[in-house]
This record gives sequence, C-alpha cells and structure tokens, in this order.
Amino acid sequence: MNFETLTVDLHEGVATVRLNRPAKGNAMDATMWQEIRKAFEWLDQTPEARVAVLQGEGKHFCTGIDLSMLMGLAQQIQNDCNGRSREALRRLILDMQDTLTSLERCRKPVLVAIHGACIGGAVDLICCADMRYASVDAQFCIKEIDIGMTADVGTLQRLPKLIGDGMARELAYTGRNVSGTEAAGMRLVNRVFETREALYLGVQEIAATIAAKSPLSIRGTKEMISYARDHSVADGLNYVATWNAAMLMSADLNEAMTASMQKRKPVFKD
Repeated sequence: MNFETLTVDLHEGVATVRLNRPAKGNAMDATMWQEIRKAFEWLDQTPEARVAVLQGEGKHFCTGIDLSMLMGLAQQIQNDCNGRSREALRRLILDMQDTLTSLERCRKPVLVAIHGACIGGAVDLICCADMRYASVDAQFCIKEIDIGMTADVGTLQRLPKLIGDGMARELAYTGRNVSGTEAAGMRLVNRVFETREALYLGVQEIAATIAAKSPLSIRGTKEMISYARDHSVADGLNYVATWNAAMLMSADLNEAMTASMQKRKPVFKD
C-alpha cells in the first residue's frame, strides 16, 4: 500500500510499519491518524502478514498528536448550533479512538519498537499493541495534563491494566518523563535494549519466532488474551471452549503433530 506518513514492508511473514514524518518527530497529523487504521486493516486482511512490528523513523518514535491538528479542531467542528458543534467533536474523538483500537482489532500480534520520545498520543498508541520494547534512550510521557486536557484516546483506559492503577495515576497526574529502564521495571515494556539497532534486531527476531507458529493458533491466542482482559475468568474459559470447539481440529494441528514426530520444523499455511 502507498502512504504519505507511513512505510510498510512485508518480509517472511513480518510486516514492518514505520511512522515516517521524521522532520516532525513523527507527530500524528490528520493523515497519519487515518493511515494507521488503513495499515492495520490491511495487515488484518492480508494472510501473508502474520505479525506486525511498529517503529518510527528519525530521532524519535513519536512525539504525539501534531499540535497544528489540535489547534485546528475549533474550526473543524464549527457550527452555529453549540450542541451540533460538541457532537462533531465527540465523533472526532471517537474516530481517533477507533484508529488506535485498530491495532487491537488486528488479528495479528503487534509489537512496538520504541526509541527516543514517546509522548502523549504515542502512549495511547503503544498501549494498544500486544507487546512493547524500548531502547535505553526511550522517554515516555503522558503529556496531555501539561496542555490542559484529559487524555482521551486510550491511555487512561488501557495503561492501568498494563502497569497498575496507582502508577498509571501518577504518570497521568504528573506528566513526568519515564525512561526506558523505568518503563521495563513497571512492565510498560517487555524488554530494554542498549541501542536502537539492537532494539530493531531483537524485535524482528521475536516477530520472526511468532511468524513461524501456527497462524490460526496465534490469532486465537490474541483473541483469548484480549477477551480475558475485560471479562471474568468464567467468561474467558467459556469463550475459549467455544473457540476450540470450532478451530482446534485444523490443518495446523495436524502439521504441528506430524512435524514433531518427524523431528522437523512445521510449515503452516498463511
């Protein structure tokens, strides 16, 4: 696919999506918001793409929402009727939320490789991913509090389930910077790498490992973990029983068992 603000390439089952506005710190303008959703919808619908890696070009991963876009909101929602103006703003916020939720909706695992700044809307973005990895120079910040607004596209809903309620409140209330090392300590990121090059190499290796697994089983595993986050244990157990009643007896299961008996690596259909 052709994008203005992203690049996407696909190699041996791993799709690498790069935020590509390096001169602007990969700030998320209106075009990028729409293209992120298009990219992950494409990934979801493309059988050859088994896992995604999201990263940023240039000095920073992402410096958050483009401030020119934020400043232009008043004109975008302008209406003689105050109620209609506020409804337009609500619909705009819901659409931006949906853009980030597209990472969760994507049936393929999404890994994020974070270097440099990860600020404001970028934190909302990474909270939607399956796994997060960082280089030691990474800096995380819930910046919305410092520009007089409440973060509204996912951080306040997802972050507490990643790092706990108390720590999420501290970061959201203070807007302080968090290093890559501290982010690992609070389990915001899975692992920290010494350099950006080591980060990219390490994340690609993890992605390649996932891409070699049964695609059907990986999709089911993501579905179950995501469902379990917002439901009871009993609900989750019931759902996975229903899922496996439908999906367990597959060509992937046969191939995995046959490969094990033949002492070879399994080869799965996309």
